[in-house]
Amino acid sequence: MKALMVGLGGVGQRHLRNLRALMGDDTTVLAYRSRGLSHVLTDGLNIRPNCDLETEYNVRVFSDLTDALAERPDVTFICNPTSLHMPVALAAARAGSHLFIEKPLSHTIDGIDELADVVKARGLMALVGYQLRYHPCLRALHALIEQRVVGRILAVRIEAGEYLPGWHPYEDYRQMYASRRDLGGGVILSQIHELDYACWLFGRPTRVFAVGGHLSPLEIDVEDTASILMDVTMDGQAIPVHVHQDYIQRPASRTCQVIGDAGKILMDLREPSLRLFDGDGTAVALAPIAPFERNQLFLDEMAHFLACVRGEQTPVATLADAALSLRVALAAKRSMDTRQVVELGQ
Repeated sequence: MKALMVGLGGVGQRHLRNLRALMGDDTTVLAYRSRGLSHVLTDGLNIRPNCDLETEYNVRVFSDLTDALAERPDVTFICNPTSLHMPVALAAARAGSHLFIEKPLSHTIDGIDELADVVKARGLMALVGYQLRYHPCLRALHALIEQRVVGRILAVRIEAGEYLPGWHPYEDYRQMYASRRDLGGGVILSQIHELDYACWLFGRPTRVFAVGGHLSPLEIDVEDTASILMDVTMDGQAIPVHVHQDYIQRPASRTCQVIGDAGKILMDLREPSLRLFDGDGTAVALAPIAPFERNQLFLDEMAHFLACVRGEQTPVATLADAALSLRVALAAKRSMDTRQVVELGQ
């Protein structure tokens, strides 16, 4: 297999390490690079001393995307900044390459329908990098909701908060994609995982209202806090799904609370833990979530992507899924700017 990497920052190098771990030397790795930084990063996003990226991973580097695509890569990993995703994805799809696109799909809806058409016409596979869908807590929560163990769901509260300057120890947080409007940053798009799994678990919102903005002293030009209220219909009834996101929390928090008329579920992705309570508030015994390394989520995601490329599985996070979460995110940003409810419709 021949793989093209576009973007070899923190997440790009993680995907490259995992690709090598699963495929070994059976994969030829190409890279289209613009900055050409040579440092090698650890899982903890620190720089490994005295290492050169191209030598470490045996990568052939191209400074021109057309030249790289002329090598006819079987798969392309799009891990560059959000605002640069769509031109690369379209070019790679037109060249006949399967796509792995890091979240979010883009920073606007421009080009998304065209990409879907090209992928379909060329018979390609496209997966979007929502690795939380492989989290054992989230999968267990999905099963509990499918089994209706808390009855009819009445309300949901989701939270994701983490201190932005601690994300990437190897670089100045002010230069990160997540910090810059021109690169498609901001907490709503950068922490879009929560919007993705909210739609996956509870369905498509019909209306969105959001407040927040750049509220902290962080030196960024994007929103660092967002409180998003979504109107979702389940069992014929409109319910509130609240998603809080921020760049400022220490310690970090990543939780979900599902309230039903016959009980409550509390999920903590960082512990990790899943707790179930019945209608009387009594804790119900559940199998514990075994501790695991965070990179296992990315390994499982990579294994799934490769299985999809081989035609053995179908993507769990499709272009359509990613387009929906992006539309919700953009509706939240528009609501925050206008202070108005934004209708999404069916």
